[in-house]
Amino acid sequence: MSMQIHPQLQAVLNQPFWNNTGMDYAVAIAIFLSSIILLLLLKKYIITRLQKLAKKTKTEIDDMVIDFFQGIRWQFYAFIGLYIAIMTLTLPPVVGTIMKWMLVIAVGYYAAVAAAKVVDCIVSRRAEAAKRENVADDASAILIIGKLAKVGIFILAFLLILSNLGVNINSLIAGLGIGGIAVAFALQSILEDLFSSFSIYFDKPFKPGDFIIVGSDTGVVRHIGLKTTRLQTLQGQELVISNKELTSSRINNFKKMEERRVVFAIGVEYSTSSAKLKSIPQIIRDIIKEIKGTRLDRVHFKAFGDFSLNFEVVYYVLDSDYIKYMDIQQDINLKIRERFEKARIVMAFPTQTIHLAK
Repeated sequence: MSMQIHPQLQAVLNQPFWNNTGMDYAVAIAIFLSSIILLLLLKKYIITRLQKLAKKTKTEIDDMVIDFFQGIRWQFYAFIGLYIAIMTLTLPPVVGTIMKWMLVIAVGYYAAVAAAKVVDCIVSRRAEAAKRENVADDASAILIIGKLAKVGIFILAFLLILSNLGVNINSLIAGLGIGGIAVAFALQSILEDLFSSFSIYFDKPFKPGDFIIVGSDTGVVRHIGLKTTRLQTLQGQELVISNKELTSSRINNFKKMEERRVVFAIGVEYSTSSAKLKSIPQIIRDIIKEIKGTRLDRVHFKAFGDFSLNFEVVYYVLDSDYIKYMDIQQDINLKIRERFEKARIVMAFPTQTIHLAK
C-alpha cells in the first residue's frame, strides 16, 4: 500500500527555494534532530561506561575524561548536527565557509579545554602531595605554574584557530614579540624575581623552615613568594629578600647539614707538667665518648701560645640542630672544667710577666 501525500504538501516539498527543494530542507531538519539525539545518547553511553570503569580503578584519568564530557554543553552537539545537516544542502559558498570557521573555533576551544583539564589533574595531584608534606609554599607555586600553563594553552589554541581560519599569524606573532619585549623591559625586575622564584622551586636550595645564611643576614625561611622570600632573623624581626638576590648569592643552608663539625681550643698554664700535658688528650677523649650524639675526630697539643699551652679539639655533633649542639658543647665544657680540677690542671688566662734587671 503506497503512502499518499497531499497535493499541497507535495507541492511544498517540490517547491525550490535557495537551490533546494522543500524535501531537501525536510531531510536536513531530520538529520539535524537525529544527529543531536544520537550525539546526546552517545555522550550518555560514554559517561555511563566510564563511570562504571572509574569504580574499578584508582586512577584519576577516567574521572578527568568524565568531567570533560560532562562539561560539553548541548549547544556544541546542536552545532555539530546543524553542520552535518547544512552539508547536505546546496547553499552559497559563504554559508559553508562560515560553518567551517565555527567548527574550527568550537573544536579548537574544546581541545584547549581538554588540555587544561589535563593540566588541572596534574597540578591538583602535585599540590595535594605538597600539602601532605606540609610544604604550603610549594603547593602555591604549583598552582601558579598550572595557571600560567593554562593561559599558554589557550593562547596557543587561539593562534592555531586563527591559522586554520586563514589568518597570517606570522605578523601577529611578530607584533606580540615586539610588544612582549617592551613589556619585558618595563617589568624587568619583577620578571627576574618571578623566574628566580621558579628556580628556587625547581632547584630547592632551601625550603620553609630551613635556617640559612645569605651574606651577612641569617634567619629561618618562613615564606617563599613569587617576588620575595621572608626570613625570621635570630633577633625576631622579619627580613624580606628579593628572589633575584637569593639566586645570585651564596647561601649556607644549615638545615641540610646532617652533622656539625665543631672545633674549639683549650689553653693551660706553662707551669703544667709534661705528665699532665700528656694526660689531657685522653681526658677529653673520655669526656666526648661519654656524651651521646657525638663523634670524636682528634685532640692535639697544637701550639705554644703567648701565655698558654694550646690544645685543639675537633669533634662532630650527629645532628644539625643548633640548640642541641650548644647543649652538648656546654656539657663538654663543664666536664672538662670538672676533670681538670680533679687532676689539678690549671687553665690559662692572659697574663704578662715583667722581668726587672738591676
